[in-house]
Amino acid sequence: ASGGFGKETVLFLDEIHRFSKAQQDSLLPAVENRWVTLIAATTENPYFSVISPLLSRSLLLTLEPLTDDDLRDLVRRALTDERGLGGALTLPEDAEAHLLRIAGGDARRVLTALEAAAGAALATHEAEITLETVEATVDRAAVKYDRDGDQHYDVASALIKSIRGSDVDAALHYLARMIEAGEDPRFIARRLMISASEDIGLADPTALPTAVAAAQAVAMIGFPEAALTLSHATIALALAPKSNAATLAIFAAQEDVRKGLAGPVPAHLRDGHYKGAAKLGHAQGYIYPHDVQGGIAAQQYAPDAVRDRQYYTPTRHGAEARYAEVVERVRERLGRQGGGPDPAS
Repeated sequence: ASGGFGKETVLFLDEIHRFSKAQQDSLLPAVENRWVTLIAATTENPYFSVISPLLSRSLLLTLEPLTDDDLRDLVRRALTDERGLGGALTLPEDAEAHLLRIAGGDARRVLTALEAAAGAALATHEAEITLETVEATVDRAAVKYDRDGDQHYDVASALIKSIRGSDVDAALHYLARMIEAGEDPRFIARRLMISASEDIGLADPTALPTAVAAAQAVAMIGFPEAALTLSHATIALALAPKSNAATLAIFAAQEDVRKGLAGPVPAHLRDGHYKGAAKLGHAQGYIYPHDVQGGIAAQQYAPDAVRDRQYYTPTRHGAEARYAEVVERVRERLGRQGGGPDPAS
């Protein structure tokens, strides 16, 4: 690209994710017409933070986190270089290892932590930066997590998938990362409520009430005590028997509706409280189940188009095994002939 003086114009924009969509849109003409060569940097997932038209015209390069060896070289150079500490302090292996661990592959983070620890050591006239000094000056590991970026979704996804996989320890790890990063506890609670229905369902009917109670408690008490409630719920969900039968059931029913398999509501099930309903045949012939022995009236409930569809296929996991027996008995009483997915194991 050439500017007004025949020189190539390179525009570097740091943290482009902070630009609004309108501001990013304003860059398009210059990029499309090659008036500038745009180099943009972001710490966010560009697919979330950069507009598609700009992204499609760009070459995407991913800078991976630095390795421990890279960071170790950087720390040791900072200790000895005159532009750094100039050899004024030493750093034992355990303190160095802790710095590398909390850096999360980030050079700026490890240098910031080293600077803070070195300042504390120099203030007390110590000759080395001890592990205790590092721990005291760096209150906690700088949690690598951004509530507005892709890691927000990655860690939340890992939490739910760990619960689904019944790995209680992994679930608690991801929960801790979200808490330490300052995640909104209401967001975590909402994810737990979804997981209770999506991955546990009737295999443990107490899972959803537990998650709902946790959400209510979180709203009332907030952090830091809300961490205890979220831990309680996470452990309960992770160790509960699992079933996605409720999830598959509604998905299958919705798919039929989208395909147009609906049809009119059977006349005997229609609203009959208004004047003239009887003349239309509405609610006529309806059998009140409570008046029937066993409480199950052998009448048609579903529209003709899906009369024999069986959406709910219970597993034999946990409490759902009992529901499997019940649904089989009820369908037999109703005269349902089947027409759904294969029974879940």
